[in-house]
Amino acid sequence: MPTTRALHPDDAPALADLLRTNQEFLAPFEPERPEEWFTLAGQHASVAAALAQERAGSVAARVVVTEDGRVVGWIIASGIVRGALRSCALGYWVDEAHNGRGLATAAVGEMVDHAFGPLGLHRVQAETLVHNAASQRVLERNGFTRYGLAPGYLQIAGRWQDHAMYQVLASDERPGR
Repeated sequence: MPTTRALHPDDAPALADLLRTNQEFLAPFEPERPEEWFTLAGQHASVAAALAQERAGSVAARVVVTEDGRVVGWIIASGIVRGALRSCALGYWVDEAHNGRGLATAAVGEMVDHAFGPLGLHRVQAETLVHNAASQRVLERNGFTRYGLAPGYLQIAGRWQDHAMYQVLASDERPGR
């Protein structure tokens, strides 16, 4: 059974609930967000924006789901670039209560398959905080390799933080693929 499915406007209530529940858990790994972000209205707006970007071809957004179809996370391929680069950036999170069950690993694998298959991309990149070993393991299990360090790359948890840079190419060997 797939671990992800296409994002739908009806996912906003589940995402708002998850984000409120996981606000403290996700805070060290996310940009600071206004309180509106954690509300139903905020997630309706976020989902609508992601779906509009998807229609424009710059994003592929999915939700992470359990075997019974319950939404437990989010994964997005953003900044899709065509032409000579054919690349995107990957971002994802899974509900704290569902961490350690392989959902993030499976979701990343599915999104990379989507990027290299239907989207026709050549490269998927992802960045993690240098101390986020769990996320690095998820990427490595999906064939990503670390290729560098970006000092002060993103403003996360209110300060500019260094990130480990990862990528996987369509031509790379990937476990289980």
